[in-house]
Amino acid sequence: MGRYVLKRMLLIIPTLFGIMVINFIIVQFAPGGPVEQIIAEITGETTSATARISGGGGDMGVDTTMMEGSGSSRYPGSRGLDPEFIAELEKQFGFDKPMHERFFTMIWNYMQFDFGESYFQDRPVIDLVLERLPVSISLGLWSTLLVYTISIPLGVAKAMRVGTGFDITTSAIIFVGYAVPGFLFAVLLIVLFAGGNFWDIFPLRGLQSEYYSGIGVWACAQSMDCVADYFWHITLPIVALTIGGFATLTMLTKNSFLEEISKQYVLTARSKGCEERRVLYAHVFRNAMLIVIAGFPAAFISILFTGSLLIEVIFSLDGIGLLGFEAIIKRDYPIIFGTVFFFTLLGLTMNLINDLVYVAVDPRIDFETREM
Repeated sequence: MGRYVLKRMLLIIPTLFGIMVINFIIVQFAPGGPVEQIIAEITGETTSATARISGGGGDMGVDTTMMEGSGSSRYPGSRGLDPEFIAELEKQFGFDKPMHERFFTMIWNYMQFDFGESYFQDRPVIDLVLERLPVSISLGLWSTLLVYTISIPLGVAKAMRVGTGFDITTSAIIFVGYAVPGFLFAVLLIVLFAGGNFWDIFPLRGLQSEYYSGIGVWACAQSMDCVADYFWHITLPIVALTIGGFATLTMLTKNSFLEEISKQYVLTARSKGCEERRVLYAHVFRNAMLIVIAGFPAAFISILFTGSLLIEVIFSLDGIGLLGFEAIIKRDYPIIFGTVFFFTLLGLTMNLINDLVYVAVDPRIDFETREM
């Protein structure tokens, strides 16, 4: 097992490198980079752009007196701006260097966990990620726990009543829920329960009321009112994330139970006179749940990666998804690449942990020989 873990850890390096290369190339050729963003603000709103460039936002330290020139540039909308001013902008953002040099410099810094500073927020990227990470983790953790809480009992019940009206009806319901996108269901929840055309029960945005804003996590945990306020705010986002997440796990639980029930050891236990409840929960349940329990890390990462972005945007939750979305809109490259690197490394590490959990749950699994 040690050799397998070592090989997987070594494989993380080229995988991470390849993902970063692909994302770097795609982003570099996408129109509307940070230089274009600044030029657009200068030509559209001179006052705010000048303030930002001279230190109001990003502390770029560019001499705005050079803006009166008439040179041309490869950047759209830069006609009438001095070429020296454009060159100064490129230098501030690091675009005065070749693309490959910028990439390898970025990777070298990332290997030292130096993600640089945001172009437009004038703060280290690592601080922004750590500040917003608890929001995304809380969404992913509560959603995953709720999905498992619903899916396992429902899957067991469906397996015990396979082919009945209960099985058919619940299958129809969960597949309808699975077919409806989470963000669409989130909009429906807002219309119904967050001050739309029906009831105004839950808050529309954020994870805390204004009264509790700024209070620390531990201080909030010691106040029942603050905890209740937190769950009041998080109810709709969690429901929207959960509604489409339990279909796959429910069917996996059901099929695992059906497969175990048909095995010889179950027939032997029944022929010896064991009670049906003992057969189901002392033998079948333990074996059927191996694959379900071992998949918890992967399920958590899946919800954290794929589900939180639009939910955070819709409910205005300051998590990693919303941070990345805003960075893409503004072309804030340090945040884009920093979050890609961080979450890719986290995802690859969690995949390895997922394999180790499989082995811990079922020692018969041997990844080195690929035998069971």
